[in-house]
Amino acid sequence: MAIPKLTKESIDEAISYIDEQGVPSQHQSKVYQLVVDGKKYPPKYVIAVANYLTNNEEIDTRKYSAKDAKSYFESHGYQIDINQGINMSHKDVNEDINYIGFDCKNRFSKMLLKSKNIIFRGAPGTGKSYLAKSIAADIISNGYTDKYAELTEEQKQQVEFVQFHPSYDYSDFVEGLRPKMNEDGSMGFELQDGIFKHFVDKARMNYEDSQKSEKLRKQEISARTLMSNFLSDIEYGKTEFEIKTGNKFIIMDADEKHIYILIPENKFTNKLTLNTTEILKMLESGKKFEKVSDITNFFGKQHAVQGYSYYYAIFNEINQSTKDMKQINVEPVELKKYIFIIDEINRGEISKILGELFFSIDPGYRGKVGEVSTQYANLHADPNEKFYIPENVYIIGTMNDIDRSVDSFDFAMRRRFRFVEINANSTQKMLESLKNVELKNEAVERMNNLNSEILKIDDLNENYQIGAAYFLKLNTLSFDELWTDCLKPLLHDYVRGMYDEDDIMQRFAHAYGYEEIVDGELDETIQNQG
Repeated sequence: MAIPKLTKESIDEAISYIDEQGVPSQHQSKVYQLVVDGKKYPPKYVIAVANYLTNNEEIDTRKYSAKDAKSYFESHGYQIDINQGINMSHKDVNEDINYIGFDCKNRFSKMLLKSKNIIFRGAPGTGKSYLAKSIAADIISNGYTDKYAELTEEQKQQVEFVQFHPSYDYSDFVEGLRPKMNEDGSMGFELQDGIFKHFVDKARMNYEDSQKSEKLRKQEISARTLMSNFLSDIEYGKTEFEIKTGNKFIIMDADEKHIYILIPENKFTNKLTLNTTEILKMLESGKKFEKVSDITNFFGKQHAVQGYSYYYAIFNEINQSTKDMKQINVEPVELKKYIFIIDEINRGEISKILGELFFSIDPGYRGKVGEVSTQYANLHADPNEKFYIPENVYIIGTMNDIDRSVDSFDFAMRRRFRFVEINANSTQKMLESLKNVELKNEAVERMNNLNSEILKIDDLNENYQIGAAYFLKLNTLSFDELWTDCLKPLLHDYVRGMYDEDDIMQRFAHAYGYEEIVDGELDETIQNQG
C-alpha cells in the first residue's frame, strides 16, 4: 500500500505523540531508524501514527513496507540510519515479509502464520489433530518444542481445542442465552460468551495491551487495582452507600463484569446490575465527575439512566482511596499468538455456528476493519460494542474427506481457509511414541504395505489409506488384535457392496501380514491355549 499523503506538520505531531506515549515493543524497527534531533524512531510507526492523527485511521504498520518508509523519509530530507549488525542482503531488510522471528520445528507452522486459517484434510487416522497440536506448541513456544504436553500451563492458555458435531450451534461457539438460577429460586436466563468469543477476548486483550503506552497501561492497572481494593474491603449485603438524593443502596455481589446492588427504599425496582467496565472507564479517564450529568456527557448520552446515580456514588467512594495508592510499575506487554483448533470442522453446520463471524474470520479482515455486531449485541452492557478477531489469532481446522455422515464443507468458508491435504505418510513421526524401535519399524512396514494395496483398488484412493494414529494402539494391542478389532471393520466398510469384497479383504489382510485362521486351526489353537 502506498504511503498516505502527509505533511511535515503531521510528521512533527506524530513524533511529539511518540515522545509522550512511547513505542510499543512490537513496533520497534529491526532495520531502519528515523533520526530527528538526535533521537531515533521506527519509520513505519511514525508514518502509521501520522496517518492516525491526520486521517483518523487505525495505527497499523503492516500497510507499509520498511523500504517504502525509508524511501519516503529520505525523499523528504530526513536522516535514516541502519541498525548495526544487519546484513543488507538479507530479506529482513524489506521487512514486509511475513516475519516469523524463530526457527519453526514443524514445516506447517510458517504456513499457518502466513495464511491465518488452515484446514488439514485427509483420511481418518492420519494424525491431523496431533499435527494441529504440534503446530500450536511450535508457534506458542517460539520453536522451543513441538510437543503440546511440554508447554507450560500459561502457554496452554494460548491454545483452545473444540470438536464440532451436528448439534453444535452459535450459542456454544459465539454467545447465547443460558439458564441461570435466581436468588429467589426462580429460573432465568443470562447472556454468556461461547468458547470462541471467550478465547478471542483473551487474545484481543493481549493484542490491545501490547499496543498501549506505559502511561495508559498505568492508568488502567491503577483503575483495576482501585476497583479490586474497593470490592475487597466492603461487606457484601451489609455495607450501605448513598446516592445524591439520599437513597441508600447495598452491594450484594460482584463479578468480573457486574456489580449487583439492592435498593431497599425503591418499591418498584429494588435490584439493579451495574457494569464494572463503565466505572473502570471513568477511573481510567482521570476526569473529575462533580455531578451525574458529567457522567451522562462522558458516555455521550443525551439523557441519564438510572444506573448513573449509583456509578457516581461508587466512583466517589473509590476515589477517596486514591491518596493511599502506591506508585505502580508496569512492564511492556509481550504480543502473544493464540491458536484455536476446530477438530472435525465439517461435521458442524458452519453457517449456523459462525453466524455473522463469516466476515470477521476472513484473514483479510482481521482487526477492527472486520468488526461486526453480534446477534445479541442489544443485550450487551454497551449495545454499540463490536466484535473483531485480532491479528494474533490463528485457526486450524481438521476434516475427514470421506466422512459420509455430513454434507459438503460450506462453500462460503472455502475461500477463507487454506486447505492442506495430509496423507498417511505425513505424520508417521507420531509412531515414535511406540514402545521400541522394532515395534515402530514393523508398524511402519505393515502400514505402508497395506496402504499400497488400498491404492490398487479402483474405487479407493489416498483418502482411504490407514493413518499412523491407528497404529498407536499397538501400545496396548497386538498386531493381530489391531487388525481384527480396528482395521478390518473399517476397511470392510470401505469395500462393502463391491462385487469382489471378500477377495479384496483377503488381499488387505495379506498385505498387512495377518494370517486368517480357518475353523480347524481355530479349534486347535483354543485347545493349545487351554
